[in-house]
Amino acid sequence: MKLTFKNEEQELSRVAEFMESVCDKLQLDMHAAMKLQLAIEEMVSNVIFYAYPEGTNADITLTAESDGEELTFVLSDSGKPFDPTAKEDADLDVNPMDREQGGMGILIVKNIMNEVTYQRLGDTNQLTMKKKL
Repeated sequence: MKLTFKNEEQELSRVAEFMESVCDKLQLDMHAAMKLQLAIEEMVSNVIFYAYPEGTNADITLTAESDGEELTFVLSDSGKPFDPTAKEDADLDVNPMDREQGGMGILIVKNIMNEVTYQRLGDTNQLTMKKKL
């Protein structure tokens, strides 16, 4: 399955519908579906809000495929190069008010998914997230 959407906040509802469709098709239980929804929403939000200069219109692509044992999501965008997997995990022992901004989203994703990898292919960021079913 594939969804192409704009880098606009209101597109998050389309991403949520796409995720519901993926989870329904795979007959995932509500708990698993909610966790996957959270992980994908975190990464999509980061791309929408931070990958492009203000006023830039761009397409973002999210694909989902499964072999029955593993579900793979690939999030692709042509925004500025950024590897979220290279960011040091947020220190959960530090008071949130004193913690450096950023890092919580990717930490959440790393805890939900079994594998998260990034690569820059030409002018495209590609974040691959895999979850064993």
